[in-house]
Amino acid sequence: MDKYCKYKVNDIGIIYEDDWLLVADKPAGLLTIPSPKKEKRTLISILNDYLKIKGVNYRLHPCHRLNRETSGLIICAKGKSIQKKMMRLFKEKKVKKKYLVFIRGRPTSDRGKINYPIQGKNALTIYNVLERRDNFAIIEAIPLTGRTNQLRLHFKYIGHPILGETKYAFRRDFKLKAKRLCLHARELGFIHPITQRYIRLYSETPEDLKSFLSRNR
Repeated sequence: MDKYCKYKVNDIGIIYEDDWLLVADKPAGLLTIPSPKKEKRTLISILNDYLKIKGVNYRLHPCHRLNRETSGLIICAKGKSIQKKMMRLFKEKKVKKKYLVFIRGRPTSDRGKINYPIQGKNALTIYNVLERRDNFAIIEAIPLTGRTNQLRLHFKYIGHPILGETKYAFRRDFKLKAKRLCLHARELGFIHPITQRYIRLYSETPEDLKSFLSRNR
């Protein structure tokens, strides 16, 4: 498993890179691509500005997205043709994703399955409880489908919204306060569309989430 940062671009860690793909470790608070508001500073714009300075002859294209509040691994393709191949893997559910999640409350079962449709489409998440603390639990979540905001909606549905949630729950109702959504995309696994080698990548827990855990034992 490749878990170490190779180098950084404006504090964005690059976890993996080859001739076709680049995998970045997106910090929370940064969009993947511009929203309708056309923000100029996004993960892709920062990386492409860096590549432009280096004088390379390709542009990076995201193969999937994380919302602004979520941190973690993003696969970027060096060119449109590779992007299409990777996006096909996502569509065919051939990319394994694992998330670190802090949820409100303490689930009674160590393992669970959430099967609840989103926008009329099937959506399935499985999860494992890694640790229970006073007012929350540390979870490893595996979305088996890729619906928009799936984990946020699913944990809200079972009565354990993600700490720091503001869209699907009221943060003021939480006894435990978190400065941001406690959701981190920490692991990816897939067969490389060109080399056919299995790639497994891991992102370390961000410092802000580590700090949250140290304050809330």
